[in-house]
Amino acid sequence: MSKSSGATAPQIRNRKASFRFEIVEKLDCGLVLWGTEVKSLRAGQASLDESYARIEKEEIWLHNFHIAPYEHGHTTNHLPMRPRKLLLHRREIRKLTPKVTQRGFTLVPLSVYFNERGLAKVKLALARGKTHGDKREDIKKRDHAREMQRAKRGRR
Repeated sequence: MSKSSGATAPQIRNRKASFRFEIVEKLDCGLVLWGTEVKSLRAGQASLDESYARIEKEEIWLHNFHIAPYEHGHTTNHLPMRPRKLLLHRREIRKLTPKVTQRGFTLVPLSVYFNERGLAKVKLALARGKTHGDKREDIKKRDHAREMQRAKRGRR
């Protein structure tokens, strides 16, 4: 029996990340979870809004990632906003460290998903913040592309 990862577990996305940041590099990381956090994540009860990752003592930690308490949990339910450790090889962390210390770069989670083996993964991006002008330019490009598609179809 093969399980479809998309059918059983929703993918939690940070929808505003591509609008707020220019994505330079992407990588996948493991995620350390406690008890009821996995069940809440599988139920889609999480939010990546305003979350970020930080390198601390050669480890990467995910901050402001909200996983709602599991509704069928009891007194041993998890804390919703605790920092969560991300799993990467040490050499990958060492490659990222000088990039993140450069001015303007940050680590932003794009999505949380379960892979085919059922393990929680985070798609992390090395990103640079966009200016107000960059955001306006992106909106103009998107509107222009939409107008071109309409013109192709013969609508106005």
